[in-house]
Amino acid sequence: MSLTDAKIRAAKAKEKAYKLFDGDGLYLEVSPAGGKWWRLKYRINGKEKRLSLGTYPEVPLASSKNHVSGTTITGAREKCEAARQLLGEGIDPSEHRRAERSAKEELTTNSFEAVTREWLVKFSSRLKPESVARKLKIFENDIFPWIGPKPIAALTAQEVLSVLRRIEDRGAGEIAARAKMYCGQAFRYAVATGRAGRDPTQDLKEALAPRATTHHAALTDPAAVGGLLRAIDGYEGYFVTRCALRLAPLVFVRPGELRNAEWKEFNLEQAEWLIPAERMKMGQTHLVPLSTRAVAILRELHPRTKFSRYVFPSARTGTRPMSEVAILAALRRMGFTKDEMSAHGFRAMARTLLDEVLGFRPDYIEHQLAHAVRDPNGRAYNRTTHLPQRREMMQKWADYLDGLRVEGAPHPMVVA
Repeated sequence: MSLTDAKIRAAKAKEKAYKLFDGDGLYLEVSPAGGKWWRLKYRINGKEKRLSLGTYPEVPLASSKNHVSGTTITGAREKCEAARQLLGEGIDPSEHRRAERSAKEELTTNSFEAVTREWLVKFSSRLKPESVARKLKIFENDIFPWIGPKPIAALTAQEVLSVLRRIEDRGAGEIAARAKMYCGQAFRYAVATGRAGRDPTQDLKEALAPRATTHHAALTDPAAVGGLLRAIDGYEGYFVTRCALRLAPLVFVRPGELRNAEWKEFNLEQAEWLIPAERMKMGQTHLVPLSTRAVAILRELHPRTKFSRYVFPSARTGTRPMSEVAILAALRRMGFTKDEMSAHGFRAMARTLLDEVLGFRPDYIEHQLAHAVRDPNGRAYNRTTHLPQRREMMQKWADYLDGLRVEGAPHPMVVA
């Protein structure tokens, strides 16, 4: 006799598990603990097998409608019928379920979000923490909500573009461009690990509106530079920030490279600062020859911060570097506006004056700026290329700045 809901509800636990049969191999197994499990007994290729169809009452005897959500709950009889249909086609329902689960797991594992997060974790040790955080924020705010769950291999250029256009349409063209670049990096990782066939962002090179070129504000007039140097010498804020300000024009590295400087990178006896590849934009170690003034500033600072990993630790804790806005905020307190000088402006200042006033070779300057400079044969320069000439250039640059620092003095002209 077929089962009814009344019979199922009335079934009580016994000392041993027992079965209540419904038909077509479907039965309800009642455990000694009182649990009620739907099972399907079937044969395939001469072998008897069993398939679990869920528990009662979560899986009812027959399909019913959830009056709260409005969804239909598939019953045990309908599940049994579906399994019987598979058997009629020569398909083992247990193997079919296992394959479906495997496919779902694969889709979840190889979703755009899963692969992207894997990529970020895998390469986080090579990136600056703030860089990882910046990328993750863009993905979480602007990318994952729309295409994160989709299989990365199935995503098209049009689907990626639709997400980028959402960003662009709100006036955030710069973020849209970054998002495109970050998505491309995630796709290339997927290609390398066999989860995607190609990077669809390669088809979007002309799809976003061109961005207006912006330049970091910088003082390049010798008289104005002299005023800046005197203002830095008179800065009365945090001593560590003052030292960073004094060193910035002498080494003209990127702001992040300066504020994250670690004492272990410096050899003051050799007057050298070797910045490791993982902290450089171009991913290559960078050697900065230090002038006598630069060494003096570092020796003056060392007793104050030698107990920290960082040369310029945060004012709040020695376990983190100074804030990324510390130098910029100091420039504003000294009265330099956003149109006059930026933390990045020390690089443009050095590039302009070393070339136009001091007459140093452009390749010496570009190499010292850690740009991608190649020799006439196309070979990339390494960190020791033209090192004697760059040492001389850095010392003459420091001497030139010393001359500018003296108010009213004629501007020194040093020809390389």
